[in-house]
Amino acid sequence: MGTSLQRLFFIVGAQCVIVSSPSLAQQAGQTLKLPPIEISPEKPAASTAKKPVPQARPPAPPPAPAPAPLPVAAETVPTTPVTGTEVLSADVPAAVNKIDAKEFEKQSSPSVVSTMLVNVPSVSSTSESGNSFEPDLQFRGFIATPLTGTPVGLAVYQNGVRINEAFGDNVHWDFIPPDAVHTMDIVTANPIFGLNALGGAVTVQMKNGFNFQGVENDFVVGSFGRVQDSFQWGKQDGNFATYLALDGAYERGFRERSSSTIRRLYGDVGYKDDKSEIHLNVTAAHNFFNAPATTPVVLLDQDYSAVYTNPQTDDLLMGMISLQGNTRLTDTRTLSGTLYFRHLTDRHVDGNDTEVQVCDPPNEDLLCFGDGETPANGLNGEQLPNLFLPTDVIGEIDRNNTRTNGWGGTVQLADTAKLNGMNNTFVIGASLDMAGTNFDASAELGTVDPDTFVVTGNGQFLGFTSSPEGSIGPVELHTTNTYLGIYALDTLDVTTKLSLTLGGRFNFANIDLKDLLEGGPSSLSGDHQYARFNPVIGGTYKITPQMLAYASYSESNRAPTPLELGCSDPNLPCVVDTFLVSDPDLDQVVSRTVEMGLRGRTTLSGKDTLGWRLGLYRTENSNDILHVVAPIGLTFGYFANVGKTRRQGLEAAADYKNGDWSVYASYAFVDATYQSPVTLNAPSGDPAGDEPIHVVPSDHISRIPAHHFKLGLDYKVNDKWTVGGNVIAVGSQFFGGDESNVNPRLPGYATVNLNTTYQITKNMQFHAQIENLLNTRYYLNGTYFDNTTSLGSLIGGSNTDTVTPGKPFAVYAGLKVTF
Repeated sequence: MGTSLQRLFFIVGAQCVIVSSPSLAQQAGQTLKLPPIEISPEKPAASTAKKPVPQARPPAPPPAPAPAPLPVAAETVPTTPVTGTEVLSADVPAAVNKIDAKEFEKQSSPSVVSTMLVNVPSVSSTSESGNSFEPDLQFRGFIATPLTGTPVGLAVYQNGVRINEAFGDNVHWDFIPPDAVHTMDIVTANPIFGLNALGGAVTVQMKNGFNFQGVENDFVVGSFGRVQDSFQWGKQDGNFATYLALDGAYERGFRERSSSTIRRLYGDVGYKDDKSEIHLNVTAAHNFFNAPATTPVVLLDQDYSAVYTNPQTDDLLMGMISLQGNTRLTDTRTLSGTLYFRHLTDRHVDGNDTEVQVCDPPNEDLLCFGDGETPANGLNGEQLPNLFLPTDVIGEIDRNNTRTNGWGGTVQLADTAKLNGMNNTFVIGASLDMAGTNFDASAELGTVDPDTFVVTGNGQFLGFTSSPEGSIGPVELHTTNTYLGIYALDTLDVTTKLSLTLGGRFNFANIDLKDLLEGGPSSLSGDHQYARFNPVIGGTYKITPQMLAYASYSESNRAPTPLELGCSDPNLPCVVDTFLVSDPDLDQVVSRTVEMGLRGRTTLSGKDTLGWRLGLYRTENSNDILHVVAPIGLTFGYFANVGKTRRQGLEAAADYKNGDWSVYASYAFVDATYQSPVTLNAPSGDPAGDEPIHVVPSDHISRIPAHHFKLGLDYKVNDKWTVGGNVIAVGSQFFGGDESNVNPRLPGYATVNLNTTYQITKNMQFHAQIENLLNTRYYLNGTYFDNTTSLGSLIGGSNTDTVTPGKPFAVYAGLKVTF
């Protein structure tokens, strides 16, 4: 099915397209009026060679003279996941983080996360996979990662379609081609964006033929064998427009066995007239990653490219078809909607240590678990024979496959009629998301090469076994997710200075698990339901035409995922995300967020402009879900509610533009702590010992850096040549597993990066980037490994720190051609 589906998406891709929000313009202090949809296209990107095609009807007459727009209200922000429902930022009672296509073009990176790292104050990445092509995203202490098994606290939307994966709520950022992004908004905590918007949401609007015309091809080569090429084409013909983006990339990686291959397609076909707009689009990707994860510091001190245990691979195939549209029912009322179908196939292979060993005498011809007595059974239920040599180091290859089909849609009505003479925007909508997932897992024993740590299977597969080391065995599971949301939001201009926002969303989640195997230690079958109404209230006050204040309160919730429910029994810990063994109920996570701040923009003299913002926030989670290490060691664990946690902080940012100069700087402080006492198990290798960890309120949550500083500069040397650079500094963090904060922290780091462009001709541009100019050696993520096992003993020494190394000095150069 995977091959056929892949061919289908790539064939349809040449025909298909996407939605773009209509252009918005408002007077200062007014609530947004959803404008009539016009045929006039947005201006093409700077790199686009062709001019827009003339329109079928003349442009609308200019509006009546009005006061100059409020500087701080110049940009628009989405208020719901559905496209076309933006409001002016002056009416948004929260921090605003918007990235446009020019910023993605400047980074010239295969990952959209790279651009967010540079432009958003509270964004960082711990790179849990260890592959820069497969990054994770941290925002205000909440994470959206491609790895299943990490509790996710951010919702992500592409053209109004929720793209968190159904089985684990994880997010594959590698499916989004950066060159095809029109705008991206990182929204702070807001219940209107549905499940998982505990810390916020990311909304991505892709390009279409109305806002991009012409042909562009960008070819890049660089360090570590990187070769990438991206092609995009857009054309408008009267009321119709077509857009197509194709890109591919290969890099062998700076670490051993860390190569990546990316192949992506995005296409959009659209129609719009003076009343309606509709888009049919397709997204398809087939990506393969070697994900080396963390490596013991002892090995990295000897070789910075070293990898611990292999293979570690992800083979991903995704295809999505979606339909978006809106139509103006009356002068003030607009109906919008989305429909989609999405398929994912995820094949994961993970070489690991194992709890299996040769049985104690006199049974050396058989295999047992760590106690030397409990039989290690095969698939037939009989104890496995010992096929290893006395000198062999025994390892394990864990494999799991996830196949998901998801479908759903959203319908929304927006009304901008005045309320008692006051400008008012009211939105009401409902969404339905459903998905069916088949998940299977297996474990094959094998030998570990003591020099390369590569595990080679020997054909012996583990069957159902319940032992002192935990319960394992093959898994075949079918899950069904049904998510229903009903929401409403109203923004009212009480005066020309004061705007109030009030709304809420009701979420219902039904998660059904069906165990497809008989004879396991515990059935995975179960049915779980969650429901909650989450409110939001806030306001903005325009202190001066150049400055406003905002404040808001909101609540959000997250339902446990099928993966978490399938591994939530402390008496039957599992190997996440391989051996799911039991599904006791978990409570849903509820977050409560208070946010307030100031922001402004002013013209200093001539064309000089200064923009700035300062904000404070606090988010408290009840019944937070974390992955807890089992008493038997790092290999096994389970998911559990651990009481209250808190993430609070400060964000400050400023940007200055003066003709040929552009400068920006930001600082963010993230304080992530436990607020309830909880007793956890110490991971094997913890320098503090194997005694239980007693977490008390105010202990910091591990793997969340507290400090983030970013500085950037761009200078236009002349009409053809531009140079720029940035500095990204991230503070220290506690190692994963050090929840009582008794061990040394993972050190902070700073990197210096440069970029330049030179316009060779009107249609040809050279560009280059240098990453980590000073070749700083730093670590993104840290935890511990068990050096008491047969595999761990190969490392030697007493240091049990295992970390993800950051990328060393790298240079990339490209040639962009437009016509």
